[in-house]
Parts: sequence; C-alpha cells; structure tokens
Amino acid sequence: MFEHRAVAPFRPGRREVLFGAVAMAAAPAFGAGVAATPPEPRIQKLSPAFDRMVVPGTRIETIATGIRWAEGPVWVEAGQYLLFSDPPANIVRRWRKGGLAVPFLDPSGVGGTDPKLIREPGANGLTLDRAGKLLVANSGGRSIDRVDLVTRRREVVVDRYQGKRFNSPNDMHVARDGTLYFTDPPYGLTEGDTSPLKELAVNGVYRLRPGGTVELLEGSLTRPNGIALSPDETRLYVSVSDETAPRIMVYDLDAKGVRNARVLLDAKAMKARGGAGLPDGMKVARDGTLICSVPGGMMVMTPDAEPLALVTTGAPIANCAFGERGRALYMTANDRVLRLPLRAGWQG
Repeated sequence: MFEHRAVAPFRPGRREVLFGAVAMAAAPAFGAGVAATPPEPRIQKLSPAFDRMVVPGTRIETIATGIRWAEGPVWVEAGQYLLFSDPPANIVRRWRKGGLAVPFLDPSGVGGTDPKLIREPGANGLTLDRAGKLLVANSGGRSIDRVDLVTRRREVVVDRYQGKRFNSPNDMHVARDGTLYFTDPPYGLTEGDTSPLKELAVNGVYRLRPGGTVELLEGSLTRPNGIALSPDETRLYVSVSDETAPRIMVYDLDAKGVRNARVLLDAKAMKARGGAGLPDGMKVARDGTLICSVPGGMMVMTPDAEPLALVTTGAPIANCAFGERGRALYMTANDRVLRLPLRAGWQG
C-alpha cells in the first residue's frame, strides 16, 4: 500500500489561472438547473496547440442517444465498431458508422441482482487485451471478465485480492506486456463503503500480472476511478471522483510499484463553480496528451496539465476512447455518445 505524503504549499501559476477561467466560463452551463435537452456539444479552445489535433471549426457528432449512463467506450479496429457500456441498464452496445447502437452484451455484467445491494449490475470500463479479446470491468459481478468478441463467451479473469471479493471494478488499462491496471471503487454497491457486501477495507488501484498475481498499488484513495499509463509506462494516472477532493493523481511507476504521488490536477475550483460531474475516465495519446473527464466536460491537456481545450455539453462526460487509428475521439456523455473527428496524421 502506498503512503501518501504531504503536498507542497499551493502557489497559483499560469496553469491554475487558466483552469480557474475555464471553470468560471463553464459554470453557467453546468448548474443544478440543467435543461432537459442539453445544448449542442462544443469545443472551448484554450491553446493554439490544440489545432494540431483538431481542425478549427470541426463539429462534434452525436452518434447515439437515449442511454441511461454511457460509459466505457472502446474502439474495435478489427471489426470497425465502437462498444460502450450502460452500467445501470446492464447493457453493452455496439455502434458502426451509418448505423444505430444495438445491444451487444445483455446482460453485460450479472443478472438478477438485488437493487438493495447492487446499484450498478452491468459492465463499466471496457478495453481489449493483447489478443484482441474484450476485457470487462464487471461492476455488478465484482470481477474482471474476458469476452470472446466472436462467440461472446465469457470467463472470469480475476475477482479477488488475498481471498476477498473486489468492490466493483470500474476502469482498466492494459500495458504493452499484458499487465492489467484497474481501479476498484465501491460505486457498484448500493450502500458504497457501508455495504454489507464489501469485503475489502480499501478502494484500491491494482495491477494484475500476466502470470495471475494481483498487487495492490494504492489503497489510500477514497474513490479511484479512471486509470491510464504514460506512453513510456513510467507514469500511472488515476482519477479520484471524490466530491470533497476531486483530482487527478500521478505516480512514478516501476516493477516494484508506485512512488512519488502528486496531484496532477486539482479540480476543486471547477467543481465549486458548478462544473457537472467529477474526474472520471481518461486516455493518453501516443505523444503524452491527456484526455481527462473533469467537472464540466472533457479536458485535453499536456502531460504537465497545461489545458489545451475543453469539450462541454452541459452535463458530465464520463469517459473517452481513441478510434479509427487515431482519427476520432469517442466520448460517453451522460445519455449520449459523441464523436470528434481528429486531424489526419494525428495519432492518438
């Protein structure tokens, strides 16, 4: 378990001023009285550097609607389709260009659960393993599952740490050697930390080795959520969806575990000024650019947290995924799924 150390005194700089300005500008659209029909998604450019990623004037497409809570997008290049989850509805849907989103896994997690005990029975995060099979963070089943995309046969990869059931696995990242990093908050449990089903004392960040060994990397976070690695896999990023301390953490990572914990982005100001949602899912591009869910939308920023752009919809944007060989960014945005075309030649 990692012991968190005190952070140096905060002194606002250019980055903090920019984030404060973003929060103030976004606040009117993200208040408690959000309209029944959210406004059209828009891009708030915060740096000219964003132009290398997206052609100025590019519009964001809405490709699916009518979802209870859109999550866990993953692009399947071999089949040219997008999969995304709806945890409370217990469905994973598939979308192809020119078509509608249709059920792919139903149930996506586990069926027949008691809502007094299980709040989200379905799959949450989705990703692909090195063999191209689908990995499912099974929130309701409290496990990481593997699904064959052709036969849709499912197997449990891991469901315990030191003999105790996980809370509700949420999000994942697969390293180049096949090691799986994942978060395990209690969101899937109706009573959260006080649930009678909770067996683990921590809400952990874990590493599953290819040989099957499970390691607890971080056990001090209240609500670990989105997770990603830097391109060279020497940094681990973890979103913390804590109402009182929303933030994105970064750790130095090696074979022994994590060290040097620090706050990459403190999102309290964005939340305090009315930003809808909390830090949630994230992805890291090949050049290190981070795409992170924040209060108010989806933030594009450098590895040092310099903001480049903010995608807003008037509602939370939970997660994202690169697709089409880096030519599109897909975002799961509350009750809808968005597609942002990216510049040809820009590799995410």
